Amino acid sequence: MSKPQPKYAYEDMEPGMTFPFGPRTISKEEIIEFASQFDPQPFHLDEEAGKASVLGGLAASGWQTASLIMRMVCDAYLIDSTSQGGPSVEFTRWRRPVLAGDTLNGITTIKDKRISRSRPSIGFVTFHHELFNQRGETVCEMQHPCMMLLREYATAMGNAAGRGSL
Repeated sequence: MSKPQPKYAYEDMEPGMTFPFGPRTISKEEIIEFASQFDPQPFHLDEEAGKASVLGGLAASGWQTASLIMRMVCDAYLIDSTSQGGPSVEFTRWRRPVLAGDTLNGITTIKDKRISRSRPSIGFVTFHHELFNQRGETVCEMQHPCMMLLREYATAMGNAAGRGSL
């Protein structure tokens, strides 16, 4: 049985378009679990160390924040697209700490797009993600190109294009 075609292909992405994502509340337990495995700095592992730091409380690793953006983006639209991954990250900026109990929402803005010169079945779409806490403060910004199949190639590839499963 074939999968339905993805909702979003390269042709559907236009500069200025936006996609909201979230909400997602992050718990103390999630912060400590992630930090224990990937970023075991004291202010990510211990509430008192977090309070004593410039972060002001138990704070998520910036890498956890970036991972949360990726998950929310996947849930909001990317899984239902012809995404073929990304070749790089142009920038990631951590503006404010993400603290235990914060509820996060975000928005993706399409900044640019172009067809690959070497692979005409693929286009590059530049995504700019902004993540906000429950007070509307920007906590993180990321920007990166995403490789997306053109619809005709995605259709020809059938099940191999887009609509991944989580």
